[in-house]
Order: sequence, then C-alpha cells, then structure tokens
Amino acid sequence: MTARIYQIPKNALQSGKARTDTWMLEFAPAEAKKPDPMTGWAGSGDTREQVKLSFADADAACAYCERNGISYAVVKTPPKTLKIQAYADNFR
Repeated sequence: MTARIYQIPKNALQSGKARTDTWMLEFAPAEAKKPDPMTGWAGSGDTREQVKLSFADADAACAYCERNGISYAVVKTPPKTLKIQAYADNFR
C-alpha cells in the first residue's frame, strides 16, 4: 500500500486561493480499472482509491503514514511564477 502526499493546487477557473495550504493524502490504485459489462463504466474493486485524507501540513501527513505503516511519497509543489504584464503590452 503506497500513498501520495501533495498540496492542493490553486483552481485555474477562480482567482481565490482557498484551501491551497491543505495537504492531501491519496492511495495509489492497487488494481487496474476495467469496464463494467453491464454499463460500460470503468471501475475496480479497490476501495482505497476513493479515500482522500486532508492534513494541515506535510509533516502531519508523513507522521500519519509512519504511524500506520504506509509507504509514501511527498510531491513537492512547483514554484509559482508570475508574468507581470500591462494592458499596453498587447499593442507593442
């Protein structure tokens, strides 16, 4: 059982930064998804894929994994780059 710990990225459709300081723990899928013969929807018998735990910081998530014997990988957040541009730059 392996887990991935990452920080929630900012929503691209909104300007707010709510919940971007939250760290999430997701489990890696244990089996591949296969189409259901009746409906055709993709699914699997792995229920851990539905579990998402939130933590205040990465250290708390790592401590949870170590306490419960879960192997984990921390995904670092890429640095934020801003492109400063004025409206007048569109006409140069």
